[in-house]
Amino acid sequence: MKTILTSIIIFFHVAAIGQYYTISGTVSLESTGETVIGATIEELNHKQYTITNSYGFYALRLPAGPVKMTVSFSGMKPDTIAFDLTENIRKNITLQNAARVLDEVVIKAAPRGNTLKATQMGVERLTAREMKYIPQLMGERDPLKAIQLLPGIKPASEGSSGLFVRGGAADQNLILLDEAVVYNAAHLLGFFSTFNADVIKDVTVYKGGMPAQYGGRLSSVIDVRMNDGNNQQFSVSGGLGLISSKLNIEGPIQKGVSSFLVSGRSTYIDPFLKLSKDSMVNRNRIGFYDLNTKLNYRLGDKDQLFLSGYFGSDHLGAGREIGLRWGNATGTLRWNHIYNNSVFSNTSFIYSNFDYSIDINLGTNNLNIFSRIRDGHLKQEWQWNKDKHSLRAGFDIIYHTINPGDITSSDNSNFNDLKFEKRYALENAIFFSDDWKISKTLSMNYGLRAEAFSILGSGNFYHLDTDGIVLDTLYVGPGEILKTYYNIEPRIGARIMVAPQSSIKASYVRNTQNLHLLSNSTTARPTDRWVSSTNNIRPEIADQVSLGFYHNFGSLLEFSTETYYKALQHQIDYRDGADLDRQKILETQLLYGVGRAYGIEFFIKKRTGKLTGWISYTLSKTEKKINGINDGQWYNARQDRTHDIAIVASWQLSRSWNISATWVYYTGDAVSFPESKYSVNNQVYYYYSKRNGYRMPDYHRLDLGATKTFKPKGRFTSELSIGLYNAYGRENAYTITFRASKSDPQVTEAVQTALFKFVPSVSYNFKF
Repeated sequence: MKTILTSIIIFFHVAAIGQYYTISGTVSLESTGETVIGATIEELNHKQYTITNSYGFYALRLPAGPVKMTVSFSGMKPDTIAFDLTENIRKNITLQNAARVLDEVVIKAAPRGNTLKATQMGVERLTAREMKYIPQLMGERDPLKAIQLLPGIKPASEGSSGLFVRGGAADQNLILLDEAVVYNAAHLLGFFSTFNADVIKDVTVYKGGMPAQYGGRLSSVIDVRMNDGNNQQFSVSGGLGLISSKLNIEGPIQKGVSSFLVSGRSTYIDPFLKLSKDSMVNRNRIGFYDLNTKLNYRLGDKDQLFLSGYFGSDHLGAGREIGLRWGNATGTLRWNHIYNNSVFSNTSFIYSNFDYSIDINLGTNNLNIFSRIRDGHLKQEWQWNKDKHSLRAGFDIIYHTINPGDITSSDNSNFNDLKFEKRYALENAIFFSDDWKISKTLSMNYGLRAEAFSILGSGNFYHLDTDGIVLDTLYVGPGEILKTYYNIEPRIGARIMVAPQSSIKASYVRNTQNLHLLSNSTTARPTDRWVSSTNNIRPEIADQVSLGFYHNFGSLLEFSTETYYKALQHQIDYRDGADLDRQKILETQLLYGVGRAYGIEFFIKKRTGKLTGWISYTLSKTEKKINGINDGQWYNARQDRTHDIAIVASWQLSRSWNISATWVYYTGDAVSFPESKYSVNNQVYYYYSKRNGYRMPDYHRLDLGATKTFKPKGRFTSELSIGLYNAYGRENAYTITFRASKSDPQVTEAVQTALFKFVPSVSYNFKF
């Protein structure tokens, strides 16, 4: 009998060992209830790990038995949990702020094990703390300016929030705010972005091997997530700066269950302009405002609703003669549902709108120019964790309405109205991906995105010859389909651990793009026009392969290097002498061809200690080859830059003082300069032979910053930040123009314009 009983016990013990169960839940902050994106959950006994998704959810499937699990995130106190796993369980985890538990001010960020071990490559993430101490123009913390300091990501121009990522143009970046597309992420002509850093939880940048749930752009995805709002207690925070102020209010509607967030930001430049005695200054107008809002409500253990919105507008005017206004509006309604311990669902209804309006009042000639792009978007996504697989699948449906521009004039104006054809399109996609942990040393991620882009009526469409001459006009009625482009976008990546602290990754991804930004200016403007693919403009396609090596030097340093090659199809450029402002049929001004971009990136980052920061270096090349430009030979793309260096350092001197500095250097932009000039009827014309065949002067700049954190008084905390942009006063070239010398009209002189020399800043921030 004893033998039988022993056998039964052994049998059930062995059976239990063979059982697998799932641990799932959310990771959030104890102080605010905010969910944590990208927290690392690692099971030490079986060497298994996962990271929380964009909603703080995680799931980890493990064998039955003892479990020792650590949860960590940058700036948070790691938490270790030990228990026996005998069934599927939900375990929600809260983390404490590290500042509350450290005896001295030493930053102990969580090890970036997910960078080393994850299959995903070409991904960068910045937290609110990392952005906090980076010196910025006018003292405004700016997520888009911060990511320009990462390898492979370059500013479009000085002060600009536009980005060139791995050789891609500024319009080839998918910029999302709580899943809604932001078509123009710029305030004050690009000197500030639309993102208020005080309400940003997480910024993730994918510059290679983009996951299958993202589509529609060639170069990168910049996924910005707003804070959900404090569901534990009410709080007010804000800041006063030299040119703008901001105020944030958040708190629980029902403690622990629901919360709200409202944040506003506005400039006060206009009143200062009016103080000037110069009539050329005091009649002008310039400024912006933006408003972020969010509500969330937990319906139960398995359901949560989010409603978020962004509204922003800029104005720029010269007296009563010229006025320019542009702005974005987005809205997202999301429903998170947990079916069981392994299956997570997110359903989103999304609205995006960008428009601009220009008023010109010159005597009797009163004109208005208006342009808009608007989207309605439904996205459904499921995530399923099963054994060693993390599966993701879903679909996208987007309806685009594009008005490239209308010019209307007053009745007594000398100008005629000009209306560009409105375009309508339906973009449908389905996607699937699997992150497969094959073994402790090998993992793989593979996926597929299938997309159909339908060009809809109503409107006229044109058949053109190779010279851009209209051969025929076709009218397509409302709701009728002119053409549908089908594209399959495969992607695959692999990671192998070659040592406990070293890994090698490789990936391939194909992306397509059906929305294009038309501009022949040297800098991005809010008045550039968005157009969709048509029967003449084909979808742009990019095939990118990447290879990378990653190594951690203990918990002190992390190092990575990635190399990439990107082959581009159906690239768009402009005919010599193109006029996009007055040409009704924009396609007549365009040419099409191929492109290529390749380079290597190096990144070393120190995450622990009083001194933290990073060094990034990128060596790259970007070219195009288009018949009709540069005699059909390869030429530099507008965004080609050979060298790009960024050094970022932050030193915590004491509990109350932090000093920081950044230094950047990059090769001058590729530009077209005139090679000769000629005169016709006493009018001088310049002759250009090479497209982007010359270079602007090289750019470099040092920024300094210091932050004084005052001693808390109860719940009231505050800090004073001072900074100096361009500390050694280099006059970097913003534009170079050519003109006849006043002393000798036969001599042509180059005139360089610099935007900033020394720009000091002071801001005061508070919270209670």
